[in-house]
Amino acid sequence: MNELVKISLPDGSVREVPAGSTPADIAAAIGPGLAKAALAARVDGEVRDITRPFEGDAQLALITARDEADALELVRHDYAHVLAEAVQALWPDTQITFGPATEDGFYYDFAPGAHGPFTEDDLPLIEQKMRDIIAADKALTREVWTRDELVAWFKDHGETFKAEWAGELPEGEELTVYRSGPKDAEDAWLDMCRGPHLASTGKLDPQAFKLTRVSGAYWRGDQKNAMLSRVYGTGWLNKKQLNEYLVRLEEAAKRDHRKLGQEMDLFHLQAEAHGSVFWHPKGYIIWRELESYMRRRIDLGGYREVKTPQVMDARQWEQSGHWGKYRENMFVIPDEVPNVDEEGPIVSGEADWMALKPMNCPAHVLIFRQGIKSYRDLPLRIYENGCCHRNEPHGALHGLMRVRQFTQDDAHIFCREDQIVAEVRKFCELADRVYKDFGFTYQIKLALRPEKRFGSDEMWDQAEAELRNAVQEAGLATEEYGWEELPGEGAFYAPKLEWHLTDAIGRTWQVGTIQSDRVLPERLDASYIAEDGERHRPVMLHRAIFGSYERFIGILIEHFAGKLPLWLTPVQAVVATIVSDADDYARDVATRLAAAGIRVEADLRNEKINYKVREHSLKKVPQLLVVGKREAEEGTVALRTLGEQQQKVLPLDEAIALLKAEATAPDLR
Repeated sequence: MNELVKISLPDGSVREVPAGSTPADIAAAIGPGLAKAALAARVDGEVRDITRPFEGDAQLALITARDEADALELVRHDYAHVLAEAVQALWPDTQITFGPATEDGFYYDFAPGAHGPFTEDDLPLIEQKMRDIIAADKALTREVWTRDELVAWFKDHGETFKAEWAGELPEGEELTVYRSGPKDAEDAWLDMCRGPHLASTGKLDPQAFKLTRVSGAYWRGDQKNAMLSRVYGTGWLNKKQLNEYLVRLEEAAKRDHRKLGQEMDLFHLQAEAHGSVFWHPKGYIIWRELESYMRRRIDLGGYREVKTPQVMDARQWEQSGHWGKYRENMFVIPDEVPNVDEEGPIVSGEADWMALKPMNCPAHVLIFRQGIKSYRDLPLRIYENGCCHRNEPHGALHGLMRVRQFTQDDAHIFCREDQIVAEVRKFCELADRVYKDFGFTYQIKLALRPEKRFGSDEMWDQAEAELRNAVQEAGLATEEYGWEELPGEGAFYAPKLEWHLTDAIGRTWQVGTIQSDRVLPERLDASYIAEDGERHRPVMLHRAIFGSYERFIGILIEHFAGKLPLWLTPVQAVVATIVSDADDYARDVATRLAAAGIRVEADLRNEKINYKVREHSLKKVPQLLVVGKREAEEGTVALRTLGEQQQKVLPLDEAIALLKAEATAPDLR
């Protein structure tokens, strides 16, 4: 008599099936529609192949295309494997390395053979071979190998990169391989992989993927290693999703802040200061407006602004913990870092080592420590537009979004234990006001303790609960605000709340954060005198709203497609003449606008008005005031708003009042 196992389903029912049964068997027993739709299974919380047998009694939830997050992860993983199989079918001497799913697709890294590095011209051929493999509906089978078997197989088949990686895995660890096609088939293909995968290649939609680009990548991300060819693709559940994504890509390309920044003459980047930004006068106007706006907000919030040094003694960073946890991302002076272990002491030339600050928090603790602080002084809110430097990898740099020198709207709130929830709630309310002033919606997520961290479990329990409670008190821990908890994604010293903005085309950007930290005050010996007359440690809340000025400006440019709100626009209006007879009137109009606080230019060139309109539209000038002989005689202007077809003829005073109201920052209205 066969042994039975009990499988509990989400609806509360329990099915008894023979040992060795699979989730696919359960799906087939429920009905043919589910059998066809089921892509994988969640068994006791773990996503698994739908053909993998149960190992005993289990909780089962079948995954279909309706479970979009899980389903997309699966299909993108499969597309990556099909990509690798296709490349080796076309060029058998190519070696495979790794190919993960990504946020919107997948990639695979190859060591090309005689064909040489791949180019964009190779992509159509690879795509067609991928479709052939999908059409063949090859079974994807999970196999368990020993390490020695796997290393030997890869060596025998000339896969030196895979053999190297497999050889470093722990002996005795269960290693899994996925085979595409029957085991004894001549064209069977396999790769080392944890899985899970779909049941067969035919489960993929051959029209729902596209290879997008090719780049170089170093083996294991180390520039000392071999250069590989990385092929990127995007993969979806169906063609409709792919087409929608391609439209978003096209729209994103139009909004690219690097392209618009050049067209609008805002900033540039160049090799002489790689990873840092050269702000042009117009771009720096945006910066100054944001800085002024944020200062007004933090002044109302009871913050005190400070300025701290760029370079600090390395021993300060060692004491704070950054030297051991963050050293590889720091710029050190001199640039040869002492040979220390992860958290080892600085022992060589220790008096001479300095580092550019990657963050402001240790310096703010030093300010807090000046003079004796009483419980009556708390909460103490210290704010800085702090310039920081981080040695980001060359390949990670991206316009304003990822730079090596950046300025944070950074603040640290030193408070008592009983003040934490109230302070975090106040910050939630401040962040809400700021993001709404810019027209953003957002989601809030709580990043929980990472595996490598400072502090006790009890400390982390308390810190996570405080952040959670504050968001609940602020009424933001709801589905409307996308509340979610992210295990393992906190900083090494504190959990954090994250604000993820949604832009005009549906992309999300993580910007603001607040962290509840008891580690740094302890490590840097911050204290205050409590009511009992004893010294106590304050809790340190690290917080930012923009995140960094550079990145926030990049997000704004893309969100508004360069058509910034009038109060942020570098040139808010241009007075353009139709005929030279109106030059004097145009100058007078520009003078009146400037006196009203409008950033204005006059265009008196001997060019046709259509040429002037087109040129200023490309530069994203929001308001064009066109004047000719009639306007000069009547004291009016023809107002053309960027993006609108019709113009409005208004008396000059009325036009000035209209622009002045719109050009006022939202916090001053």
